[in-house]
Parts: sequence; structure tokens; C-alpha cells
Amino acid sequence: MYDPGSMRAFGGAVRNSARSVWARVTGADRRARAPGEPLRVAFVLEQSLGHATHSDNLATLVGPTDQITPSFLKVPYPVSGLAARIPGYGNWTVRAGLRAREAVRREARDVGIDVMYVHTQVPAVLMGRWLTRIPTIVSLDATPLQYDEMGQEYDHRPSSSRVETLKTRVNQRCFGAARHLIVWSDWARQSLVDDYLVPAEKISVISPGVDVERWRRAPGAVPYDDGPVRVLFVGGDFRRKGGPQLVEAIRRLRSSLGPDAIELHLVTRAAVEGESGIVVHRDMSANSSALIDLYHRCAIFCMPTLADSLGIVLSEAGASSMALVSTDVGAISELVRDGETGLLVPPDDVDALVAVLERLVADEPLRRRLGAAAHDLMLQRHDARVNANRIVELLTDLGGGSIVPSDG
Repeated sequence: MYDPGSMRAFGGAVRNSARSVWARVTGADRRARAPGEPLRVAFVLEQSLGHATHSDNLATLVGPTDQITPSFLKVPYPVSGLAARIPGYGNWTVRAGLRAREAVRREARDVGIDVMYVHTQVPAVLMGRWLTRIPTIVSLDATPLQYDEMGQEYDHRPSSSRVETLKTRVNQRCFGAARHLIVWSDWARQSLVDDYLVPAEKISVISPGVDVERWRRAPGAVPYDDGPVRVLFVGGDFRRKGGPQLVEAIRRLRSSLGPDAIELHLVTRAAVEGESGIVVHRDMSANSSALIDLYHRCAIFCMPTLADSLGIVLSEAGASSMALVSTDVGAISELVRDGETGLLVPPDDVDALVAVLERLVADEPLRRRLGAAAHDLMLQRHDARVNANRIVELLTDLGGGSIVPSDG
């Protein structure tokens, strides 16, 4: 015989059981953080391109304190074997989102998470309810629409208008679910406001920066000897970073100024061969003492990139008191301030590059002035230690139930 009371009790038991399973899966049944205990902060970090360097810097600079206990959940980029054959898994956004969700699920289950920092929006967009269940800051170097504008150089082509509209909505939902957003530049902040309708007060501008103290030259170590003026290029994507244009410019300068006037050092794993006056370094790793020493032996840093958002290597060069040469793409002009910290040239313009480098080779005082100003700018706005502390302060505010927007 039908018993409404028994059926209600049965339904309640099923719901309670489902909640219990969900709690065990998500970690929601972990012991609540006791008053005074440090916040459990999960840093969910994309590992593609320069984001891996940013990830390593954060892991080095952010340690356990009385306020936070950090964990670093790295979201790897490569895919191979059977996984590469799964339909859709070859898409980086899909792969990053699924990998990030699984890493967060395990961390929440095993340890517990009070607040999250997710860099970038790529792993964040498919994290679903995790972004609302756990107070989260999403960090990004550029918006998806900004990447689309540079897509040709990244071998990326926008999809149909219908798909792109859907992608914009999905990203808007992600940005809306995040409690706060951190961007690397004013350029990216403006796109969030204009293209994704994010309130300006929800955004803080905090560059990834560089450990200025670690990259600083020793006093008097600026390389102005009687040898050739050494130019440094660092970039994994040799073509996109303007490597071929720089090599051509150096060849012309060595022909016109003489082989002893200028020398180029390339740090890249690309298939480019060294030649007279052009030295290729293939085995340098990020933040290594060998790489820092190479920066300190060079006077000019040149990255005539065709497409970029910011470029951590420019921060490293600035901290090393090098005159900077680059192009006015993305947010680079926020670092390479033309005539102040460096000189800008149009993308893919070898003639302009030759003229700028010839000017710097001939004018040692200009190199010194630009290098000193670049170092000062890194110290003021791009010191990774200071900026990592700003991120921790925002996370601490978020964990306390409030967050104070940065003035950028």
C-alpha cells in the first residue's frame, strides 16, 4: 500500500546520500578551517608558452605563511598517445579545462581548498561549479578576443561567427563567476571592460614581473668593453618573436659597420644555425644562472615580435639594465616605453630594425640611459616579489569574505 510518509522519507534518504557522495567527490566534507588556521590556497597554473615561467616564479616566491598554505596545481600542455586520439581532446581549452577540474577535485578531496587562483582563463572556462563553490581569482595575460586579433601569428583561425559568439558568452560566464580578475596590463584590462562588460572595479592590473634582485647586474658590470656590442634575443617561437628579421638586420649591420661592431646571441630551441657573429644557445633554462649571466654580458635586448601580449623576457632584460628594442604590439609599449626604457619599431620592418640597432651601437650613453630607466621601471611596477605579495593579499582578502580592488 502506498505510504506518502515512507516515500518522502525514502526520497530524503536518496537526496542525502547524493549530497554525501558529492561531498566526498568534491571535498566539501573536509574539516572546516578552524579560526586562525592559514587559508588553503590552490594555484591552478597553465603550463604553455611563457605561462610556465610565471608558474615557476609564483611557486618560488609564494610559500607557506601564517596566512596561507599554498598548493601549486600545474596544468600541463602536451598530449600524446591514446589521449591525443580522443575527439576534442586535442583542443587546448578542452584539455586544460578537464585537467584543471580533475586536479582541483583531487586537491579539494585530499586537502581542502578555501580560495583559488587560476591562471589563465583557458583552464578556468570549463571548471564549471568549482568557480562558484570556491572563491576564485582568474588571472590572464590577454583576452580571447585579443588573441584572435593576433591569431594568424599564433597559427590560430577564428571559427564561424556563431561559434565565436558562443565562445565569448562562455568566457563572459567565466569572468562573471570569478570573484576577482587579475590582468597583466592595462591593454588587457580595457578589453575585459569593453569586450566582455566586466566592471572595472573587479579588475586589478598586476604584471608577472621578474625577481629584480636576482636579475640585477652587479654595480659596474654593464658590458661596455672594447669588443662588439652584444645583442640578445630570447624566444622559443623564433618566427613569431621576429627572430628571422633580427638575424637579417644583424647580417646587414655586420656588413656595413664591420664584423667587430655587433654580435647576436640567440636563446632558442628553434632549428636555426649559428654563423659568424651569431651565436645560438640551445640549452638555457628559465631563471638559470647561465641564462642570467648571458643577459649580463649583453648590452641590448631585441625581440622584434610580430605578436605578443607582454613578454616576461622583456622584464628580465629590463631588470638586467639592458636597452630594450621591440615592437608596439599587445601591451609591450607598457614595458618598452619608446625613448624612455627602449625603442620601438614596426613589426616585420627590417629597415627600421637596422636603423634602431645602428643608432644604439653608435650611442653608448643612450644605451646606458635606456637601460637604467628600464631597470627603474621594473623595480617600480614589475618586481615579481612585490607583485606576488599583492596577489596573496587579494587572495587573503577574498578568503576573509571581502576583496579590495587594486587601482592598477
